[in-house]
Amino acid sequence: MSPDKIRNFSIIAHIDHGKSTLSDRLLEFTGTIDSRHKHEQFLDKLQVEKERGITVKAQTASMFYNYKGETYLLNLIDTPGHVDFSYEVSRSLYACQGAILLVDAAQGVQAQTMANFYLAFDQNLTIIPVINKIDMANADPERISKEMTHLFDFKKDEIIKASAKSGIGITDILDAVIERIPAPESSTNKDLKALLFDSWFNDYKGVICLIAVKDGVIKKGDKITLAQSSQSYEVLEIGLMYPNETSMDALYAGQVGYVVCGMKNVLEARVGDTIYHTKRPVEPFAGFKPAKPMVFAGIFPVENEEFDLLKDSIEKLTLTDASVKVEKKNSTALGLGFRCGFLGLLHMDVFKQRLEQEYNLSVIITAPSVLYKVKLTNGETIDIENPSDFPEPQRIEAIYEPVIDATIILPSQYLGTVLKLCHDKRGTQKGLEYLSEERIILRYRLPLNEVATDFYDQLKSVTSGYASLDYEEAGYQESDLVKMDILLNGDPVDALSVIVYRDNAYYIGRDLVEKLKKVIPRQLFQIAIQAAIGAKIVARETISQLRKDVIAKCYGGDITRKRKLLEKQKEGKKKMKAVGGVKIPQEAFLTILKKEN
Repeated sequence: MSPDKIRNFSIIAHIDHGKSTLSDRLLEFTGTIDSRHKHEQFLDKLQVEKERGITVKAQTASMFYNYKGETYLLNLIDTPGHVDFSYEVSRSLYACQGAILLVDAAQGVQAQTMANFYLAFDQNLTIIPVINKIDMANADPERISKEMTHLFDFKKDEIIKASAKSGIGITDILDAVIERIPAPESSTNKDLKALLFDSWFNDYKGVICLIAVKDGVIKKGDKITLAQSSQSYEVLEIGLMYPNETSMDALYAGQVGYVVCGMKNVLEARVGDTIYHTKRPVEPFAGFKPAKPMVFAGIFPVENEEFDLLKDSIEKLTLTDASVKVEKKNSTALGLGFRCGFLGLLHMDVFKQRLEQEYNLSVIITAPSVLYKVKLTNGETIDIENPSDFPEPQRIEAIYEPVIDATIILPSQYLGTVLKLCHDKRGTQKGLEYLSEERIILRYRLPLNEVATDFYDQLKSVTSGYASLDYEEAGYQESDLVKMDILLNGDPVDALSVIVYRDNAYYIGRDLVEKLKKVIPRQLFQIAIQAAIGAKIVARETISQLRKDVIAKCYGGDITRKRKLLEKQKEGKKKMKAVGGVKIPQEAFLTILKKEN
């Protein structure tokens, strides 16, 4: 295949707008998958994807299509739609020259539609607009066309109307891919230069790398080198994803395929690396902008003996998901584990689910937290994620917390409730614009700490599931934050301290001490649970002591006899309180970590 007969494109859309179904129809229409062997969402291979009905991992498939008597090789990359997986999308777009922008004919343009459009636009890709699901009863293609021309400056005649489920407009889409998307600017006569843009682990073959060949030819048996790691390998197997790994003798300039070269360690295949022939080095690609984690959480094994197993599993998972940042962590309460940085809450949830399903592990995941910057009185600035590292109040000059710029698209009847929700989360309104009479684009600046727990769920519930959210980081802003300690009988417990906004401290403190009262078992002495900011107590609960009825054996006699026994018991309790420690069960730590409201 000469490069002018190759088209590399991806499908981008908001979550649940029909990307995976369209991929299925394209693969069927071009004969890549047999309709006898088909199953819905062919490219959604992970169990978590099938269960949730969302795409988590970008997948690739090659197709051959006959257009005007010529055979073309089309490389399709199906990308996730949720905001938390935008790193997968941006990575996939590096290997493409064009993108199909898919919009639901009933729901219209959503927040991630806009975010993904700008990702593709920034990389100068040719964008083909498609309105999907036009055969639905509540479809309104005319209104959606107006939205797309208003927001993205498409011409009305550029927009293709289709239904992936019924197979309407599939030919128009394939023809548009060939007519509108440019062929890759590649040459088979130059030295080999290929981009490694994805990889995964196979128990039998080791690491499988997905590559986009920019120039040259790569053949089975070639000696290749990775630019970043300077490691050299022999190509053991090479081929196209047609639609699963299909072995070939060589990959040529402009093609997208897989390569197996006996890598045993998951860290050897660095996504964004450049591959070249060992004795002919080339100028490497710029690589990808590394993903910046937004939300941090601890992952701990339920059984401490499973730590090594958890370590191996996380290593393998981070190969298929390079956006997760991992470092070892030791917790007083939960033992050895890892502190992981994720792009968002769904990302964190999916990562945990994959650990449990694919590696049969039972894990505890702590409540999400964010990274604060603290400016000290001596002019130094430090990063803090764990409340136990918080400096003394007198050493702090200012505290900065991360903020995000959120774009919320919602039906106009829910505007009041969403404004109230954003205000309660300490948000600052940045803009409001009407997309049509019924729909509004709302822009807010919100502290990440407030969004990182349950904002998305609350937004969905107050708008009956109709609102969509997209966000991007917006740096740091100064904020009035304090460290709140939890004291048990006057002793602070490091693992239970939290960082809170000063105005909300009373409510959070009251909530925490009430929860702890329910989970800490009663002892033979009274336990005072207090929430304190510095020396000031903001909330208190008391767990009453277990008492033995010492005067049960006194059937009569003088009152002084009973009093003497009670005084003796009282002295014993005092002594016990002085020497006895409060045993804190694991549920108490999880109560703090699982921040519900």
